[in-house]
Amino acid sequence: MSRQVVVLPDLHGRPDLLRAALERFPDAHYVGLGDAIDRGPRSLATVDKLLELHQAGRATLLMGNHERMMQEGIKWYRLYEGTHNLGDYRKAMEGYQWWMRAGGETVRAELGGLTLEKFPPLLEAYLKVLRKVIYVTADGQIHDEVPPHPSVLIAHAAPPVKHPQHESPLSAALWLRPYEGPFPLPPGVTYSLHGHTPVPTPCRLGRHLYLDLGAYETGRLAVAEVNVHGLPQVTVLCGRGEPHRGRRYAQFGEPIPVTPVDLPGAPRR
Repeated sequence: MSRQVVVLPDLHGRPDLLRAALERFPDAHYVGLGDAIDRGPRSLATVDKLLELHQAGRATLLMGNHERMMQEGIKWYRLYEGTHNLGDYRKAMEGYQWWMRAGGETVRAELGGLTLEKFPPLLEAYLKVLRKVIYVTADGQIHDEVPPHPSVLIAHAAPPVKHPQHESPLSAALWLRPYEGPFPLPPGVTYSLHGHTPVPTPCRLGRHLYLDLGAYETGRLAVAEVNVHGLPQVTVLCGRGEPHRGRRYAQFGEPIPVTPVDLPGAPRR
């Protein structure tokens, strides 16, 4: 019997939208596309719920570029604790400031203060379980390598490809934008699913599908039910937010069909 797999793009501190997805798909296995933190008001609650799902075997969590930035400072700080090398400490502080400038300031404000010396154990535990690229087969199983059967590739930003600005294909998968493609897909992969690049409506560009609707500000979360043999079914959960802000996002490719669902408190469409 196949397992329902539901993909959750960039939540950015919106546990309310995460809860709405769980209520709509109560029996699914969830794939978090990364960028669960920063920008929105409640990163810690979002991470806490995702980790709970992961520990129960109900979610596979991927790294986004915001988690990668969060990781940099604490990675070097943990190394510094062992080496006492000031060069390692300098890299830790540079990594911390990189994250703060890119969205981490909202997490610091949420906590009422945040330092590497007192880094939240919840966030460090979250970083340890994150993967970068997975493949989902028709039976709903998750694979780290390209399986022998047809599959869907899922990664935060793009498929893993060689790129001159990134140290490895797995790093590229966290950062590349659609205009930096086209991105070849491995044999047997029918299409790929991504967040990272905000779009006014879920769309496809070639065999790559983009789902990030800027949920933290628009209140709109596109959740996709993986279908290896055709396009996914996409439900747009419309909650509290300012949906008009999505009009400034880049338009490209072709829109894919969606089913909108209004949540309590959602503004009129």
